[in-house]
Amino acid sequence: MKPLLVSVAFCLFALPAHSRDGDGSVHISGELKSWHAVTLTVDGPFARETDTDPNPFTEIELTVQFTHASGKPTYRVPGYFAADGKAAETSATSGTKWRAHLSPDLPGKWSYEIQFRKTNGEALVGDGRRGSFEIEPSDKSGRDFRGRGRLTYIGERYLQFAGDKTRFLKAGPDAPETLLAYTDFDGTVANNPKKGPLKTWERHLQDWNEGDPTWQGEKGKGLIGALNYLAAKGLNSFSFLPYNAGGDGDNVWPFISRNEKFHYDCSKLDQWGIVFDHATENGLYLHFKLQETENDDNRRGHREEKTTDVPTSLDGGDTGPERKLYLRELIARYSHHLALNWNLGEENTQSPEQVKAMAEFIRQTDPYGHLIVIHTFPGQQDKVYPPLLGGQSALTGASLQNPWDEVHRRTAKWLKASTDSGNPWVVANDEQNPADLGVPPDPGYEGFDGKARYKDNRRNYDLHDIRRETLWGNLIAGGAGVEYYFGYRLPQNDLLCEDFRSRDLSWDYCRVALDFFHGNEIPFWEMTPNDALVGNPGSESGKPWCLAKEGEVYLIYVPAGAKSPSLKTEGLKARVFDPATGAETKDTENKDRVLLICR
Repeated sequence: MKPLLVSVAFCLFALPAHSRDGDGSVHISGELKSWHAVTLTVDGPFARETDTDPNPFTEIELTVQFTHASGKPTYRVPGYFAADGKAAETSATSGTKWRAHLSPDLPGKWSYEIQFRKTNGEALVGDGRRGSFEIEPSDKSGRDFRGRGRLTYIGERYLQFAGDKTRFLKAGPDAPETLLAYTDFDGTVANNPKKGPLKTWERHLQDWNEGDPTWQGEKGKGLIGALNYLAAKGLNSFSFLPYNAGGDGDNVWPFISRNEKFHYDCSKLDQWGIVFDHATENGLYLHFKLQETENDDNRRGHREEKTTDVPTSLDGGDTGPERKLYLRELIARYSHHLALNWNLGEENTQSPEQVKAMAEFIRQTDPYGHLIVIHTFPGQQDKVYPPLLGGQSALTGASLQNPWDEVHRRTAKWLKASTDSGNPWVVANDEQNPADLGVPPDPGYEGFDGKARYKDNRRNYDLHDIRRETLWGNLIAGGAGVEYYFGYRLPQNDLLCEDFRSRDLSWDYCRVALDFFHGNEIPFWEMTPNDALVGNPGSESGKPWCLAKEGEVYLIYVPAGAKSPSLKTEGLKARVFDPATGAETKDTENKDRVLLICR
């Protein structure tokens, strides 16, 4: 019995030392430069992820106010429990470290003031601490967003970088929605492995580069490599679900386990953060799709007579304690990233009141005012969007899902409706129907012949149709860009994709389009869609489309077989480009072409 007694005595002695609270000291870390992530860490009360009295996620709140010496800007930044402060490496579930992140706009002196209390008002060690630090100018350039500043909604249909003042057009993958269902993340399991297995991202190990981040030795290389591939292709965005319990994948959640909605996994979320840091440094916009259609409210299915309880929905669709905590944790941990949007959910089915409450909570909690968008079913847009336009909600954009050949008309419709409401939306096309097909793989990939085939007698389509109708269709309508959805019936689909090279040619066409707009210095933010100018008042497919600043510059997409329009453009010069290559051309016979008419 002696060894047992000795063991018990040791445990009783060791526990208080191990769980001793911190001393309230404050540590500032990170590259202290404008637009770079600056991390403030407080050595505060000891806590465990599983604690309930108090719960470190629901009963303790850290908020830090950061202010530039000039008095502006000022940010009230929510903080979070960070376990031992290095949980990505240690998988720690307890500790005394509490954090808040700032991405400072300006060089110079910044001050901070800490509010650190229990929800009952009791002050905690570190509460009231003040201090300051100096920020130098950023030294980044090229793709790195830290050289361009935060992407900001400025009341127009394009986001603007706060640093260099340029506008943003996006292109990238909308799939797989289960991107974060990755074997290298702590606590990540497949609840339905036959339908939603975990990913290794093995095919992108070749794209990881020496010096790129990893964690716990070799972990992370596959997904980091996948992001490297996207950046190398000239893409600038990707999307993912941080929560899909009860959805198609059922393999991603930020909690310590699937149903523990009030206890978050510190090490997993720090590992996500490593990936998001790498994305920001490589010019990749973070598209947070906050929930699945299957778990956004208490209705499974989309007809009122098919209502059943959905336990994985947060607060049954309301913005209650579960949803508020979920949103606050994501905002606290990741809103300092410079380029992102909060999408209220894939194919959202919440009521207008629930949508408004969720969007308003995000607006009030996110110190940086990132874009807030909504995605819904194509047939539901006319019902869902109108009650949210103008000052009726905090939404600032739409993430459209449409048939691949209706993108231009639908983009133009919601841009006009939002502009007429007095609050222009940023409108992207982020999912292409039919749902089973989406954007097809390249011809020859895994034996695929390049044709997306309907199950009925409609015309098959391919990546060239997507290039014309989806990519250029959105851009010429004044849209903010595209993300490509991969369907569920073709190779490397929306749940199973681990190889972005499956759409390699489509990524080339995306890069060409973005380079065309920026390389030719087209002032697209000053131009408006006006298809009637080129004889297409209904913005129909198969006819020319026009984006114009009348009298100064016209950008006209003319599909193969259509006649080039005649415009009164005295003093302006017309040039013709191939939209597949971006090169100027004189060979326009029976080919798509882009006319650029300007001085």
